[in-house]
Amino acid sequence: MIKTITLKSGLRVVTIPQRATKTVTVLVLVGTGSKYETKEQNGISHFLEHMFFKGTEKRVKPIDVVEPLDRIGGSYNAFTSEDYTGYYAKVDSSHFDLAFEWVADIFLNSTLPAKEIQKEKSVITEELHMHKDNPMWYVDVLWEKLLYGDQPAGWEVVGTRETIAAMARKNLLRYRKNQYVASNTVVCIAGNVRAPEVMAKVQKLFAGIPTREFQRKVPIVEAQKKPEILLEYRKTDQSHIALGVRGYNLQDPRRYAQYTLATLLGGMMSSRLWVAIREKNGLAYYVSTATDCNPDTGYVVTSAGVKDENVERAVRIILQEYAKVKKYPVSKDELQKAKDHQKGKMALQLENSDAKAHFYGMQELLQGNILTQEEICAKIDKVDSKDIQEIAQDMFRPAKLNLVVLGPSRNKAQFTNLLQI
Repeated sequence: MIKTITLKSGLRVVTIPQRATKTVTVLVLVGTGSKYETKEQNGISHFLEHMFFKGTEKRVKPIDVVEPLDRIGGSYNAFTSEDYTGYYAKVDSSHFDLAFEWVADIFLNSTLPAKEIQKEKSVITEELHMHKDNPMWYVDVLWEKLLYGDQPAGWEVVGTRETIAAMARKNLLRYRKNQYVASNTVVCIAGNVRAPEVMAKVQKLFAGIPTREFQRKVPIVEAQKKPEILLEYRKTDQSHIALGVRGYNLQDPRRYAQYTLATLLGGMMSSRLWVAIREKNGLAYYVSTATDCNPDTGYVVTSAGVKDENVERAVRIILQEYAKVKKYPVSKDELQKAKDHQKGKMALQLENSDAKAHFYGMQELLQGNILTQEEICAKIDKVDSKDIQEIAQDMFRPAKLNLVVLGPSRNKAQFTNLLQI
């Protein structure tokens, strides 16, 4: 039984009791991320997330923040994306009180010490370097940069060296004041708990959460009219490519067909592109097709790592598979395999309390409503071969194609004529 309550303050509380587990997860989500930033602020959402571990009024030093959960073997962390920031603790259910109080404390009472801000600039700069030094990871950053350009959706979540170096305490305080408010926050508890117990603790621990309005993000501009290519030169032994198209966002019912399309193209080891690129041609160790659906953006992208001399061949194979799914209906058996894969994977993921908290809490935050696992499975079941072919014909067109190549390639012209479908 999933229970959702909105308090008078605007704070939303989601409780997912799970009696068959011995754990409980406390997750607090706030609807803000890099899409809510200005150019000068870029990275402030992520920087603020780091600072919430540097001291509160009760837990003065960084060691005071992390040690209590270390002592009980708890799992805890935080994360920042384009549209949201989250803070969580997963513990043995006997330590629920501590975990709930701990998450509430860092979320509401962090002091953002000035001396810790200076140190964290160096830490986050190294995180930026880590991302850039991992081509398999960084090609995803370049992919969004190519799609959205110089607007918040195209900027790095972590920021730039310049914006990280310029972070100031007064700006962090102002940003928190503007964004970390009741109506922009979801508290999600999953695991071995009872809903009445959760509500009593929420009303006590979050009684002081601010109730003002929060700063909204600027609209995304998407105006692609021709194929686009982004090359980033690296002296590497392997070229990392990302080839895909703009797709559908969280508000679009076609997203379920989009999920299924990505799965049958490159979401499993028996998928079309895995077989075509790795098994038949031996071009890549990793190849996958992913879909991303956010409140205002969405896409389908295939990624792979290949020798530089094999990039053109890999691009051709990917485009051939995109063209096939446009031209020919997917067979009943292949479609059912892709749908069963999605449902089975979701069932495995949702065995744990932390996965349940994220799954249901994120729906409430980003969509304002929650679908159960069974309801989502029903929507997946309704996808038919015609739906797949229609969205493929809509998405896989030259004007929507985008290609990123990270590696030794410098000649953009060699790829220009390839992007036909």
